[in-house]
Amino acid sequence: MASSMRSLFSDHSRYVECFRRFLSNSTEHQCMQEFMDKKLPGIIARIGDTKSEIKILSIGGGSGEIDLQILSEAQAQHPGVRISNEVVEPSAEQITKYKELVAKTSNLENIKFTWHKETSSEYQNRMMEKKEIQKYDFIHMIQMLYYVEDIPATLKFFHGLLATSAKILIVLVSGTSGWDKLWKKYGSRLPRDDLCQYVTSSHVTQMLDKLGIKYECYDLLSTMDVSDCFIDGSENGDLLWDFLTETRHFNKTAPPDLKAEITKDLQEPEFSIKKEGKVLFNNNLSFIVAEA
Repeated sequence: MASSMRSLFSDHSRYVECFRRFLSNSTEHQCMQEFMDKKLPGIIARIGDTKSEIKILSIGGGSGEIDLQILSEAQAQHPGVRISNEVVEPSAEQITKYKELVAKTSNLENIKFTWHKETSSEYQNRMMEKKEIQKYDFIHMIQMLYYVEDIPATLKFFHGLLATSAKILIVLVSGTSGWDKLWKKYGSRLPRDDLCQYVTSSHVTQMLDKLGIKYECYDLLSTMDVSDCFIDGSENGDLLWDFLTETRHFNKTAPPDLKAEITKDLQEPEFSIKKEGKVLFNNNLSFIVAEA
C-alpha cells in the first residue's frame, strides 16, 4: 500500500509552527548567541579595514534578528564606518518582518538596507546576467544551504564575490549531529521535497576542500528536547516529530514499523542524551568561516 506521508514543506503554515516549536524546544538560539559573543567579534574585526564603507551580503536573512546582531557587531568593530547591507530572501512575509524590525531598532543610521525577494540561485543568475559583480566584505549564509540545488556551484559563486580580506560565514548542522545519523539511516524512507537537501557541515567542508577554499570550522553543542515525542497525544510532540522527519502529520501517516524504529533510535546515545528525565536530541551546529 502506498504511503500517505507528505513532505512538511507542502504545508507552509504547519512548517512555520513546527519550526517555532523546534526553536522553543532547542538551544539553537543560545548556540548562535554563543558564537556571536565569542567568535564573531574577531572575525568581523578583520574585515573592511581602512574602508569608508563595509559591504555585507545576507543570503537567506529571514526576519532579520541574527542579521541585526551581525550588523551591531560590525558597527562596534568599525565605529562610524558606513555599512551597506544587502539581503537575499525569497519569502515576502519574512522580508516584511525584517523591515518592521529595522523600523523599531535604534542606532541603524549609518546602515543602508536593500532587500531582494529572490532565492540565492535567482540572485546568482541575475548577477551573472548583469555582468556587474559586486564585491562584499562579509557574506553570511545561515541555515540556508539545505535549500540550494547545486551547493558546490553556490559556494564557488559567492566565494568569488569576496573582496580582499573578506569572509563568508556558513552555519548549518554539524556532521556529528543527530541530524546526520537520522538522514543517513532514514532519509530514503521519508518523503523528499525538492525544497530541501540532507546536508551537514561534513559535506560542505569536503566541497570547500575540492574547491581549494581555505576555512576554519567551529562546532558548538546544541540540543533539542524531544521528550514530548514519546508522550501519546502530545501536540508539542506531534509538531516536533514533523520537524524531525520533515513529514506532515508524521504521527498519523507514518508506517508503524518506521515510527517504531525511529522512536527507538531517538533514545539511543548516537542520536540523543538522557538528562534529568529528558531526551535531548543532538542538534550540534557548525560555524564555517571561509576566507577570500
